[in-house]
Amino acid sequence: MRAVVFQEPQEPMEVEEVDRPEPDPDGIVVETEACGVCRSDWHAWQGDWDWVGVMPTPGLIFGHEPVGIVKDVGEDVENFSEGDRVCVPFNLSDGTCRFCKQGRANICERVIPLGFVSFQPGAFAEEFPVRNADHNVIKLPDGVDPVEVAGLGCRFATAFHGLVHRVDVTAGDWVAVHGCGGVGLSAVHIADALGANVIAVDLSEDKLLKAEELGADVSVDALGIAETCRNSVNSLAKGGQNLQIGLTTSEEEGEVSLPVDSIVMDEREFIGSFGMPPHEYEEIFSMMEQGKIDPGKIVSKTISLEEVPDTIASMGDFDTVGIPVCNEF
Repeated sequence: MRAVVFQEPQEPMEVEEVDRPEPDPDGIVVETEACGVCRSDWHAWQGDWDWVGVMPTPGLIFGHEPVGIVKDVGEDVENFSEGDRVCVPFNLSDGTCRFCKQGRANICERVIPLGFVSFQPGAFAEEFPVRNADHNVIKLPDGVDPVEVAGLGCRFATAFHGLVHRVDVTAGDWVAVHGCGGVGLSAVHIADALGANVIAVDLSEDKLLKAEELGADVSVDALGIAETCRNSVNSLAKGGQNLQIGLTTSEEEGEVSLPVDSIVMDEREFIGSFGMPPHEYEEIFSMMEQGKIDPGKIVSKTISLEEVPDTIASMGDFDTVGIPVCNEF
């Protein structure tokens, strides 16, 4: 089968012929219909994140925002059959640790990131395997468009989990979103659906000043560079909450200085959001059915498998709008 294969950090990736995957006894193989192209792919391709243990090796297949059709099922799988249309979170759990049992499978103690390690290849391929399918895979409702939900595995899901379950957003709150790439636009859309007053802050000085003037109830750093992280915290009113979605680059290496004294004296909160546990997907599907949210609005363009390498490389220009989705395999 064909797949986009990682060579070396910052070296062009290649579309190559590779062996088709076989399912583990507890796993499935999915025929890929669509897969979002995420800035996290660019980070990994750049060689970022070695400080958190993400070190891609030659031969790795990226791709962690997939939708597809179940093609092969391991003998121990109970909940899925050939022909099911599914999506898959990027942070695969084992289903047994204390966090999984608490309903927080997205921070499983033995989490395996889809498409970032050699033993769990991703979905920039005609087919991809998923381990521990009964705990990790989500069956999609009938009639959904694969392209429209391809971002659910990472960006939209992370923003949704953060705004709905990690911070307290209610109708009428002021929410400032710093960085309007795919995850930032997802946060804007979701906050709006929750009835918040949303200020989107990107390169606009006026928007930043307005956010600081109003004092946000919740502020989201959707980019992860030091400047946006500090701006997000500084735009909070007393008692406000900073939702940190963006991960840092090699410039910060995971460390950003923050105004600790004002965080303490104003009782601000700093809260992280990392993916979404599988059981929360039903909330997204319900809001989609009710017309409250539409993940497809964030999809900016569709591309072929051959276009994936250049699309990832171009993300270093920081001019990507919305979520590009690969849907030609």
